[in-house]
Amino acid sequence: MAINLLTAPGRSPSTRPRRRRAPWTSPDGQPGYARPALLAIATLAAVLYTWNIDHSQYHAFYADAVRSMTESWKAFLFGSFDPAGTITLDKLPGFLWPQALSARVFGFHPWALTLPQVVEGVLSVLVMYRVVRRWAGADAGLLAAAALTLTPVAAGLFRTAVEDAAFTLLLLLAADAAQRAAHTARLRPLLLAGVWVGLAFQTKMLEAWAVLPALAAVYLLAAPARLRRRVGHVALAGLVTLVVSASWMLAVTVTPAQDRPYVDGTTDNSAFSMVVGYNFLNRFSALGMSAAQTGSVQAVRGGGGGVGGASTPQNAEPAQAAQDSQGPGGGGGGKDGGWTKMFGAQFAPQTGWLYPLAAVALACGLAWRRREPRTDVLRAGYVLWGAWLGVFFLVFSAGSVGGHSYYMGVIAAPLAALGGAGTVLLWRGFREGGARAWALPVAIAGTVAWSAHLAREFPAFLPWLAPTVVGLGAVALALLAAVALKRVTGRGFAPVGLLAGVAAMLVAPAAWASSVLTSAYGASGMGTVGPSGGGRHTSTQGAAAAMTAPGTRHGGGFGTGGFGGGFGASSEHLTAPARALYDYLQAHRDGARYLFAASSWSAASPFILATGDEVLPMGGFSGSAPSPTLPEVQQLIGKGELRYVLLDADRAPGTADAAEVHSWVRASCTPVPATDVPGLPPSTGRQLYHCTPTA
Repeated sequence: MAINLLTAPGRSPSTRPRRRRAPWTSPDGQPGYARPALLAIATLAAVLYTWNIDHSQYHAFYADAVRSMTESWKAFLFGSFDPAGTITLDKLPGFLWPQALSARVFGFHPWALTLPQVVEGVLSVLVMYRVVRRWAGADAGLLAAAALTLTPVAAGLFRTAVEDAAFTLLLLLAADAAQRAAHTARLRPLLLAGVWVGLAFQTKMLEAWAVLPALAAVYLLAAPARLRRRVGHVALAGLVTLVVSASWMLAVTVTPAQDRPYVDGTTDNSAFSMVVGYNFLNRFSALGMSAAQTGSVQAVRGGGGGVGGASTPQNAEPAQAAQDSQGPGGGGGGKDGGWTKMFGAQFAPQTGWLYPLAAVALACGLAWRRREPRTDVLRAGYVLWGAWLGVFFLVFSAGSVGGHSYYMGVIAAPLAALGGAGTVLLWRGFREGGARAWALPVAIAGTVAWSAHLAREFPAFLPWLAPTVVGLGAVALALLAAVALKRVTGRGFAPVGLLAGVAAMLVAPAAWASSVLTSAYGASGMGTVGPSGGGRHTSTQGAAAAMTAPGTRHGGGFGTGGFGGGFGASSEHLTAPARALYDYLQAHRDGARYLFAASSWSAASPFILATGDEVLPMGGFSGSAPSPTLPEVQQLIGKGELRYVLLDADRAPGTADAAEVHSWVRASCTPVPATDVPGLPPSTGRQLYHCTPTA
């Protein structure tokens, strides 16, 4: 590939009348190979993200909410976990809206819930090309798009029904809009960037705001306008961001409590407590932050540990489980690696293959352009992506991450952008000669050494990978060094060295990403691809493996002999024992609104997934939310809307509120003999109670 050394994208001179252009034809001002190459990269991304999509699995906790959202538009708006709309998720529901719409169109199937993430992934690759092309040229854009596509975490993230796929796309769109605003000093694209960040807030809450310093910095630094105007524009964009971000929380706040679901993760039924306390402050408890005054359920339990002394909640995905998996405190000092987690064997092979290349590119980009005018386009781009990477890197290093590899999508994006643009920048420096000529070999050498190190950490996975990386790197360095030292004079040596270097830097992440094409590895529900362990790291991703293992009982799941409930055990069909229990409850329902009340969300999950029936979950995700209260349970039973309650026989409730409900049910309702309940043998550890209106 010929490398165009552009400091800014070419502009179409076109004074000719416009004519219709074939979709595979590059626009004016771009190389002829740009559009075909981009389409090839997008096709590769689509293959990686859709491979075996028909064998997708439900994310039980989120899939329950999607099923509920397909049953009711009220549940859709508020993100209700259950079809009756009694309690929300412990997150904002924006990331599930595309899944719910897809399920309404195609039916409720695992692949229908995965499809929106596939679309978001391919769009992310295309947006990556557009934003980097505008900044550093078409070749840089193609390299960045390819690097993002071949990053292992992207191959895992965009085939998993979680929130970070939409989050990554929305932040890329925000960067694209902010960059356009910085080039022209126009307010409209900057306001659009604020809208994109506000929508990203609906998927990942306050984490979306971590990108704001990067967006503000690039506009304040590079926009061709007076300082007062730049500051005013940034302030207006910030106001738009705030309004869009707070829109769902305001809607919940102004809706009377009796007309909406209870807000999970809180003791005060407040959306702000859920967002600020439960999903933000609790993640940084190791830094001394406390959610004690926010109404978060974590404050009730003292800021850490298991759910009311119980084991980690099943699936362990939402914010609460991320902390629970690390023990008391969580945060930067947790068992997920603390401040060094981003360089460890859990996350680096998923997202960090290009660390050295990005670091060298960022340093050279800022240093080499330091004397350029304030509005320099190239330097502004390095500020944007460097600030994005730095802030998120710090956030993940300090905060609680657990086994959630798919969080790293927002790390993969700036690494890909810096890698693509940096390769072009370093190649230009190499061609100019002098001291700058050695920056490219240094970047290649560092990236090859780091890649070989990561590959050797998993010797049982593709044993040829590390030698291949080293071999390609050696060829690249030998050719580039020979040219730099003027030992060879042919014009073809340097381009061949460059291509060998690019191959050496991308072959390892590409091999990991392509593991989704084989049934031996595939992808986990945590966005992890490649080996889950082996060689020196037999326990790597152990937390994720435990969370996704079918039949593992967590926080009240039914286990292999019961009704399922984890990633692997989730199904759109009830197991034989669950079907027998369902038929029994239906036969004895006697007009009740609810099929039964369950002491945990995981006990309710299989029935919601398979039938969409109204099952009343108690305690929310953590088991500690005071919903429903004892008076509410008594009222439902008194009205004949609830007749059966399923409780854990061997597990103490997590909070005093839950203990009060359980104690009253055991004292006032009649235990149903196990011999009368098909599908509920004593080995399940659960007791079904029959409650009458006179109880």
